[in-house]
Amino acid sequence: MQLTSQPVLVDILYPKNLASTTTGRIAREIILLVGFASFVTICAQIIIQLPFTTVPITGQTFGVLLAGGALGAWRGAGALTLYLIAGLFLPIYAPSSASSVIGDGTIHFLFPWNGNSGLLWDMSSGGYIVGFVLAAWAAGIFARKGWYQTPWNIGGLIISNSLIYVPGLLWLAFLISSNWIHPAAGVPLSELILGGDTLEKTLIGGLYPFILGDLLKLYLAALALPAAWIAVTKFKGNSH
Repeated sequence: MQLTSQPVLVDILYPKNLASTTTGRIAREIILLVGFASFVTICAQIIIQLPFTTVPITGQTFGVLLAGGALGAWRGAGALTLYLIAGLFLPIYAPSSASSVIGDGTIHFLFPWNGNSGLLWDMSSGGYIVGFVLAAWAAGIFARKGWYQTPWNIGGLIISNSLIYVPGLLWLAFLISSNWIHPAAGVPLSELILGGDTLEKTLIGGLYPFILGDLLKLYLAALALPAAWIAVTKFKGNSH
């Protein structure tokens, strides 16, 4: 395991010295942040809706981990903070089951666009969006340690992914226990999620259904990041 600071993917593919002015360097950072926030937005439109919880399975986790792994800690967290803020005003979040306009289907892939927007504290999945920022930051730290070029790859992704659930489950549990009324459904959230007490509802509604999907997304990210490193290294080597 490497402990020294390593360059991240974008530093190799899109180095700072390509921009000779301060304006150019600022534009570079904006492009990176907006680009990866947009990528997560697209991933949010890959949705599997479940009949027993308002929190959908989405492709966002994959996008979040790639953003952190490619950008590094602060830019990764910055890209997801931009996503978080933009979603307050623009329909870019994944919709919850109760507010969906997909129809009778349970799987949605990109189109038609079915994004959601709103205040995080008015969404049962709001805590997970906060967790995205933490996960991207952690994934970026492991990227700087060079983990995504080593067998430690999957370990860094698992740790990063687990941070999504800390605020996600805590917020979901609070909404369930406080009899929060779901804005679209018009009934308490506790009535929309299976289970007995608050803990059981929280785990059924916010953890158990996502484990298998997260393992798949972690596996894909664990393949994508080293593959990207190989491709970028080969590309930069051939370009000299």
